[in-house]
Amino acid sequence: MDTQDIARPRLSEEDWLAAAYEMLTESGVEAVKVMPLAKRLGVSRTSFYWHFTDREELLEAMVRRWEERNTGNLVARTEAYAENIAEAMFNLFDCWIDPDLFDARLDLAIRNWARNDSNLQAQLDQADTRREHAMTNMFLRFGYQKQDALIRARTMIYTQIGYISMQVHESKEYRISLMPGWIEVFTGSRPTQRDLDRFLARHG
Repeated sequence: MDTQDIARPRLSEEDWLAAAYEMLTESGVEAVKVMPLAKRLGVSRTSFYWHFTDREELLEAMVRRWEERNTGNLVARTEAYAENIAEAMFNLFDCWIDPDLFDARLDLAIRNWARNDSNLQAQLDQADTRREHAMTNMFLRFGYQKQDALIRARTMIYTQIGYISMQVHESKEYRISLMPGWIEVFTGSRPTQRDLDRFLARHG
């Protein structure tokens, strides 16, 4: 074993995934390779194989993380309890405030990667369809007609993809200040002060 590995505690799978995440979001999937990752972490490449069979297994783990964090959390927020459509929208908007719920950097990196990977593009298409269904069902739950619900869901999805692709940078406070207006655009009705206060209570 390399003396460099002996000199420090063995890295965890999470350490490798975190380093791979940084490389993926900074430089794209082509930059995510075992030797550069090992150099970044200050260990020999043999340490990598304690956790992953090869680079492809690492990349698959990154895709699973994206699916669970971004699509999984988004769907869960659309299904959370809400008294009205405004509260349901604020539940979903948690994803645009909390990067632990939805990681925009990772979503952009996956979309860029998928342009040159047909298998990943198929997974991305499935994820977008799952998100669309979840948002559509959220509107249906509050009495919107099917076509209307679908159009509103797609409007939200395309807006958010635009935010991500354009890498829009807004302060948390400014983004929250726009949300009542976004809800009015997306739903056709403006949230009450009570709806807004309950949302703000979660986000300071």
